[in-house]
Amino acid sequence: MVSGTELGRRVDSRRLFALTAPLITTSDGKKMGKTAGGAIWLNSDRLSEYDYWQFWRNTSDEDVVRFLKLFTELPLEEIGALEQLKGADINKAKVVLADEATALLHGRDCLKKIHDTAKSMFGGGAKNKKGGGGGAQNTDSLPRIAVTAEEMEGDGVRFADLFLRLGLASSKKDARRLIQGGGARLGDDKITDDAAALTLDDFGDDANEVTLRAGKKRAGVVELEK
Repeated sequence: MVSGTELGRRVDSRRLFALTAPLITTSDGKKMGKTAGGAIWLNSDRLSEYDYWQFWRNTSDEDVVRFLKLFTELPLEEIGALEQLKGADINKAKVVLADEATALLHGRDCLKKIHDTAKSMFGGGAKNKKGGGGGAQNTDSLPRIAVTAEEMEGDGVRFADLFLRLGLASSKKDARRLIQGGGARLGDDKITDDAAALTLDDFGDDANEVTLRAGKKRAGVVELEK
């Protein structure tokens, strides 16, 4: 910044000013703006609306009120009421934070679909063993990628590669660590081998998509193009 102001002065003799602000960190001292899958992008083609919502929903208990003040346009009186929530009820404040932050960026029209997806995926709704598209789950808001039948022939495509392509891991090493740590699932089935691959058999006879899960709150869809 200092170099930039000096360059401006030399180019046209204008006096320029550089403004700085304190770095925003979480309560544990970490810089905000990162997830296990990488950077938080504002463009929905780089980060799905659902994943953006989940980023805010996963805010820690200690940070939620401060972030409501910093990143939403809610009246302070309303935030003050949310500040009184304790225990499990504080999750209501996190949903409000996620809703308001997402609405500012993507509009409110996407919120119902996001809520339906979150409830379907993680709210105890009907489950499909392999995560296929049997109609029990609403996956519309989840990030998704497409694979072709040709890609899936033979040994298939490794799960580590799919987690990376979906943005559920920041690198292949991170994807393997996720699998080794027991946090990776195909539908409701735990993936235990970091060299395992998704094959055509995993889609079933009448399903054209499967759901991969990373931990408790993140998921993505692999769609089969036939």
